[in-house]
Amino acid sequence: MSESSPQTVPEVPIRRAASVLMLRENNGGFEVFIQHRVSTMDFAAGMVVYPGGRVDPKDSATAASGHLGETIISAHCKQWAGTAVWDEGEAAAPQKAGEILAAALREVHEETGLSLEPGQLFPWANWVTPTGFPRRFDTYFFVAALAAGQEPAHQTTEAVRSHWAKPEELFAALERGELKMMRPTQRTLLDAMALGTIEQIASSRPVIKAVHPDPRDSHSSHPVRSTEISAPRS
Repeated sequence: MSESSPQTVPEVPIRRAASVLMLRENNGGFEVFIQHRVSTMDFAAGMVVYPGGRVDPKDSATAASGHLGETIISAHCKQWAGTAVWDEGEAAAPQKAGEILAAALREVHEETGLSLEPGQLFPWANWVTPTGFPRRFDTYFFVAALAAGQEPAHQTTEAVRSHWAKPEELFAALERGELKMMRPTQRTLLDAMALGTIEQIASSRPVIKAVHPDPRDSHSSHPVRSTEISAPRS
């Protein structure tokens, strides 16, 4: 009797996505705009997240239009140097960076009604869902300091509510088990908190390297400790 051949696990495609930490000043510190995702979602169900979503074909046309600004895209390309934006080389990087920026702007508008300027978004981090998950994303995080009068609203069916929150209060609630945040969400917010002010956050301009977390930790909602996952920054 012949031995049975091992089953082949189908490869899960990695989809690009964008997520935006929208920040505003608050008593010397800052607040971040968050969403509480619906518990029945097939990804990040019940989690606290930032506005964002997948890169769509329409974002390619926006990137190719030149409306995002050549100088802005060039700066973003440099910051995404350690990510898949450069997988096909320097010639393809501007289009890829533009598609990600276009997705971030579009998703913020669709989910909050707010129209941000391309120059308000700064690359912040890149996390890739490890193998073994039914859905995998190559997620590009941005920070955006909102100007006076720019007020996002809750208008997405993917979340039960959206609101401004102080990072310290979010982590206190996480410790008490009152909410859940995936590791990438926690780590990107902790990195912002470490810099202290919105001005320092927006001017930090990190050169970002893709983070490929341990599959056991990637979607865990347990609080991150200082000795745990740290996104490479320079």
